Amino acid sequence: MACSSCGTKKTQTGQVQGCQNNGSCGTSGCNKVNQFDWLSHLEIPDPTPFPFVEVKFKGGRKGYYRNEQGIDLQIGDYVVVEALRGYHIGMVSLRGELVRLQMKKLKLNTQDANLTEIWRMAQARDMEKFAESRRRELPTLYRSRQVVIELNLNMKISDVEFQADGTKATFYYSADHRVDFRELIKCLGMEFRVRIEMRQINVRQESARIGGIGSCGRELCCSTWLADLKNIEPIIARYQNLSINAQKVTGQCGRLKCCLNYELDTYLDALHDIPQVPNEELTTGLGIARLQKTDIFKKILWFSYQFEGDGDWYPLTAEQVTQALQWQKEGLIIPSLQADEWGLLENAVSNKNESGLNQKKEKSLNRNTRRQTDSQEYE
Repeated sequence: MACSSCGTKKTQTGQVQGCQNNGSCGTSGCNKVNQFDWLSHLEIPDPTPFPFVEVKFKGGRKGYYRNEQGIDLQIGDYVVVEALRGYHIGMVSLRGELVRLQMKKLKLNTQDANLTEIWRMAQARDMEKFAESRRRELPTLYRSRQVVIELNLNMKISDVEFQADGTKATFYYSADHRVDFRELIKCLGMEFRVRIEMRQINVRQESARIGGIGSCGRELCCSTWLADLKNIEPIIARYQNLSINAQKVTGQCGRLKCCLNYELDTYLDALHDIPQVPNEELTTGLGIARLQKTDIFKKILWFSYQFEGDGDWYPLTAEQVTQALQWQKEGLIIPSLQADEWGLLENAVSNKNESGLNQKKEKSLNRNTRRQTDSQEYE
């Protein structure tokens, strides 16, 4: 899907007008960490537009800027925004009341003086200079990696972003330990003649900036729509009965996949009806049976015997396993893993319960009779 500025009219070279991605905006295009303005078709009681817009930059980085000049901005427009010691160019990704909700969610104060403003709409000369700065990024990335190797620094530079005015370059790097890169900044500044900023990111943020294709065949969630990178614990995979195989449960960042969180709540709700088998073993008349597999949604537990010669798996429902564990606490043992053979045991348990109930009734009647006799003798 292309952005709102893309059109169907092509130029003489076959390029689609708009963001120049031929209508297929991908990881490096305008659909990265995109948001749908679900308030755009509603009538707002206050006709005054919200004086802030959301502007998106390279790598999905977003910022909120004042629109005090009242410029008529649409999603997909490129604007010149104020930056430290210069200006930068970004694309408007959100406007209107939804920006107010986003700023409230991020706890950004509209009266904060650090929130800079939009200067103007990007003109042709601004876009030409911006494109020239973007063309410098890839050669700068390769050369900076060579300098890191020459200085023998234990760090990895994953991306470079030039400011639109060409006066500043931000280097995104990842490292396991603290790195003294003062000499690196000096070398890069002398070679590229720009102000250098080093910004450390973790491996998940690095994967989100670079992008890629996941095992599902689609673009990475972190580089397209996922904004909050939450921690993924190994126990989440155990809740879902996933094999702890590093090649299957880890993403391109080397960490556990973010999609493990998507169905976690559903699994936790279904696990309430699954009984906990102590030591994953069930005592039967034929021997010890061990739990091999649990089908959480069908509520079926599969057991197998431990002795040789029987490699079959026997299914038991969650209710049957709960009943077997209850009998085991009472000192009774199920004859086998075949629930059809539990009839005699059920009859014995029911008879035992009935005899126990009859004994309680007899004791209660005897107590009442003694009380009546005692009261008559007292009178």
